[in-house]
Amino acid sequence: MLGFVGQFQHSLDAKGRLILPARFRPEFEHGGHLSPNAEGCVALWTPGEFARQTQERQAQSRAGGPLERQKVRYWAANSSDVEFDRQGRFALPAVIREYGGLTGDVLVVGALDHLELWAPEVFAAKVNPAESLFKEGSYE
Repeated sequence: MLGFVGQFQHSLDAKGRLILPARFRPEFEHGGHLSPNAEGCVALWTPGEFARQTQERQAQSRAGGPLERQKVRYWAANSSDVEFDRQGRFALPAVIREYGGLTGDVLVVGALDHLELWAPEVFAAKVNPAESLFKEGSYE
């Protein structure tokens, strides 16, 4: 896959599970990792990309001060491994659902090197305004 693109809407089930869109499943056949992400969404990483993120954050922690170390601690403490069942479902821990404000419907959005899980209303408020920039040609 050249990168994760597109967006799909699914709903959390009563057990806090979400269905991964079928087109993304091959990239996650060996599991994945959830973590808090910028702007209040949740990131879903492939194992290889999560390892790269971990190395980057570890380097930032070592080179940074107390604030940087605290951010890395928060990211690591609230990240988790993900296993998928035969239907492509995976459980979102309560702490990660709370972080992302994920309750009912969830947007699964391609973000090139990872997927993002958004509460639709947060996505609409934070990401949709970029549409006007693209229409103006200001996307660089």
